[in-house]
Amino acid sequence: MRHFSLIGILLAVLSAAVCAHTPPLLAPPEIAALANELSGEIAKRNLEGLARLHRQRGSQQFHSAAELVVERARAYGLSDAQILRFPADGHTFYGTQLSRMAWDASDGELSEVSNGREVKIASYAAEPVALAEDSESAEITTELVDVGEGSTEADYAGKDVRGKIVLVAASPAEAQELAIGRFGAVGMVSYQQNQKTAWSGDNDNLVRWGHLQSFGAEKTFAFMVSLKTARALQERLRRGDEIRLHATVHAGQHAGFYEIATTTIEGSDTRLKNEEIAFSCHLDHQRPGANDNASGCVTILEVARTLHKLIDSGALERPTRTIRFIWPPEIEGTVTLLNAKPELARRIKAVVHMDMVGGGPDTKVVFHVTRGPLSLPSFVHDVAWAFASWVNQETYEFAASGKAEYPLIAPEGGKEPLRAMYAPYTMGSDHEVYQDSSFAIPAIYLNDWPDRYIHTNFDTASNIDPTKLKRAAFIGAASGYFLAKLSPRDSPAVDRAIAAGKLSRMAASLERGAAAGPAAEYERGVVASLHAFSAGRAAVPGNKTGGATIFSRAEQPRGPLTVFGYDYFTEHAKSAGIPKPGLLSYEGEWGSGEEYAYEALNLANGERTPEQICKMLSFEYGEIPSQLVVEYLQALKRLEIVK
Repeated sequence: MRHFSLIGILLAVLSAAVCAHTPPLLAPPEIAALANELSGEIAKRNLEGLARLHRQRGSQQFHSAAELVVERARAYGLSDAQILRFPADGHTFYGTQLSRMAWDASDGELSEVSNGREVKIASYAAEPVALAEDSESAEITTELVDVGEGSTEADYAGKDVRGKIVLVAASPAEAQELAIGRFGAVGMVSYQQNQKTAWSGDNDNLVRWGHLQSFGAEKTFAFMVSLKTARALQERLRRGDEIRLHATVHAGQHAGFYEIATTTIEGSDTRLKNEEIAFSCHLDHQRPGANDNASGCVTILEVARTLHKLIDSGALERPTRTIRFIWPPEIEGTVTLLNAKPELARRIKAVVHMDMVGGGPDTKVVFHVTRGPLSLPSFVHDVAWAFASWVNQETYEFAASGKAEYPLIAPEGGKEPLRAMYAPYTMGSDHEVYQDSSFAIPAIYLNDWPDRYIHTNFDTASNIDPTKLKRAAFIGAASGYFLAKLSPRDSPAVDRAIAAGKLSRMAASLERGAAAGPAAEYERGVVASLHAFSAGRAAVPGNKTGGATIFSRAEQPRGPLTVFGYDYFTEHAKSAGIPKPGLLSYEGEWGSGEEYAYEALNLANGERTPEQICKMLSFEYGEIPSQLVVEYLQALKRLEIVK
């Protein structure tokens, strides 16, 4: 208990020193310029435009969204705004990402035609989320059969589903091979309840986004319905009613393009302007997709508007490094960009990634400033937290007293304190691509979680708080701008931010009872990353292995092994006859198999033995048997992913 108390006292003292009323890292005039210019209302008006579009990859409406971003950026004075295009044809590889074909839909309707009546159940025109992504065209009238979960053979025992539509609780992609391929169903109606939170099931009118397999052999269609609709259908089927459905779908995959909008603010230094600080988000999502992720897209657009205006007017000094803004399809677009433009990957020094940053009180979100993985220690996360903790203090003081120098509120927004959390690394967005060891670009990840409306028809603009957008924009803009102009004279201020971050991490480690060795290695890496940033090279851990067996990642392929719609490891392991390694199914105290696997590959840097990798993984996600780590590394070696 004395250790926890001491850490708490030290953390409080140092946090007060770092984020007292004097803002951290930037000069007060710079803070004032950003706080005064950033607008939550401008961001929300842009969000309302994006939320009207069903922004699925490669689709006409995604293209419209990219054009909207470019048009706004040019209107704000960013004249080099453009859309980069890369083939998405189902054959071209970009590192570990097999490009998915584009998908478009023009119509989709599901109606009941039982007993001479027609009752509409789902409509793509009314709610595009009702038609599962990657559905194919169809015109069918047939019976509905309830198969429960629909993802195991036992679900189909004793049920004749051939030529019929099945009602499934699973994701359409999970049920597809069995329902369509094995048992001959012609389509699906799904009420999957993904993205579980404490509020799951409270609102049974939510329709959740769903998708089919992008590379599945069994082409079909699927409609998404609410839990309320599914329960009503199930009750009637239990009573013995025959339910006949008529499905009309005009949709399908086609060769297209990954489209990525981008623009820059050029740096001033003839040498350093070739280095870039990137702002990232993901532009794709089902309509309305307001918090996920129109919010991140419009927030970095507002940062671009603000920084360009302030720099162009002389209110802010032009940074030495170039600042880039990127609006890709989630994960697959980022993997594509960094592989198709390797010179860009080499130029990017750090990333500010925003995925869900605008959730208002009704969404029940908690705002996170998320650190990077243990495999990539970096001071940039402490820079972001220095600004976020200062915003926490300023906004709390305003909420509690009505007085604060920088309340960072929007006239049309709320007045609640921000209460941002400095969170350990989690996966689930483009930041994992940048921080994958084949790119090793540290990424600040600003995100809301949980959000009770994520991936549903209720993720609307009405739930977005302009004040939240302004505050997220401030933290991102201040962090990115500071990094873009970082010079040796800033080292003392950064050292203070690193010290505060270290105490926060130490407190978390003590609470978990974690081993000290990996923590110490990580903290050394954080300090080294500051020097490496200025020197223009990656930090090297420099472990001594004493001649033991070590694993080192191969130069190619580049990117995480599990991307969107394609699992590089699974597909190649299947071809090579390699059974599924136990690590992929392991559940640790804090981490899942996917997280262990992601980090095991990242940690195989040519400097660590399998035992050292195991120790690091156990520190990060909970104890893991060493044989599972060795088995996975050996499988990677057979696939020539590591040497």
